[in-house]
Amino acid sequence: MSRSLAFVALLALTAPALVAQPRPDRAEHHSFSISDFRTESGAVLPKATVEYGTYGHLNAARDNAILLPSHYMANHHGYEWLIGPGKALDTARYYLVATELFGNGHSSSPSNTAEPFHGPRFPVMTIRDNVEAVRRLLAEDLKITHVKAIIGFSMGAQQAFQWAVSHPGFADRIVATSGTAKTWPHGVVRLEGQISALTADPAFANGDYTTTPARGLSAFGMVWAGWLYSQEWWRKELWKTNAAPGATFETVVERFRSNFIPGADANNLILQMRTWERHDVGTTPGMDGDIAKALGSIRDPFLYMPSETDMYFPIGDATYEASLMKTVTFAPIKSLWGHTAGAASNPADAKFLNETIGNFLK
Repeated sequence: MSRSLAFVALLALTAPALVAQPRPDRAEHHSFSISDFRTESGAVLPKATVEYGTYGHLNAARDNAILLPSHYMANHHGYEWLIGPGKALDTARYYLVATELFGNGHSSSPSNTAEPFHGPRFPVMTIRDNVEAVRRLLAEDLKITHVKAIIGFSMGAQQAFQWAVSHPGFADRIVATSGTAKTWPHGVVRLEGQISALTADPAFANGDYTTTPARGLSAFGMVWAGWLYSQEWWRKELWKTNAAPGATFETVVERFRSNFIPGADANNLILQMRTWERHDVGTTPGMDGDIAKALGSIRDPFLYMPSETDMYFPIGDATYEASLMKTVTFAPIKSLWGHTAGAASNPADAKFLNETIGNFLK
């Protein structure tokens, strides 16, 4: 099972049949590097690398591109539930660019960067840092200065919001599923709980571990599991929907405990949680720390699709944000699958997402 993205790892716990399906289109893998990349914190990485994948073909006018920014610990295969004939993103029509966040272990990360930025010394990267790196990737590597759409799930949705605020008009349309324009205080508390569980392992050694902090990773997985799906999802035993033969509640829980994100590096996990925590479009330069001003500035048509049972990005936060937007189409996902509903974790949500996003792009 790939560790390429947390969501696929989550599906592997409950829906191996979905994970095992062949990719609808084969991505071409690429790498883009920036010399002396200055982060918002003021740190300068001598070489910042962004890994990405592309699907389909860029037309001669270079105007059929759609950007798919990745989510927590994801690689560029994280949107294949949207890609293929009969789905919202048909590569016969669109050229898809799926980028990977800093800290996922492939793009520049604590685990793969040399000193003085190795491990816990890697600078905290903001969502705006990621957006700026991808802006340069598109302009310099692909010669793309405008896209048909930006579509993001979770931390990808955070990036979609940031694109809308920082670069109005760059995209014809923007879609955000299971993600908000700001990480509100309760979300920070949740993430701090997960970080605390991970770092409490003595083997973590303040991030300079010489052996894997296995107990910390196990605790991290269990804390994460408690927030991932709705309470009713657990009560109705919906984990059985696509479970492997012989799966039980105990085996599902044990997989969270022992194999949540196979092979993940602890410092990488923490780096991306810090990125998640700091997200706030209100702190964009020129927005004066005012989220209402930032959201009110969005002029691109915006499809906002929160999950009604998401405990990472609650529907109440999303409803409040939507009330501050002028060009929003608000289409909540009626699902018991919690946060994962925004990435098509079950057939009903996959159908709703593909139909709604497909119609919006038309």
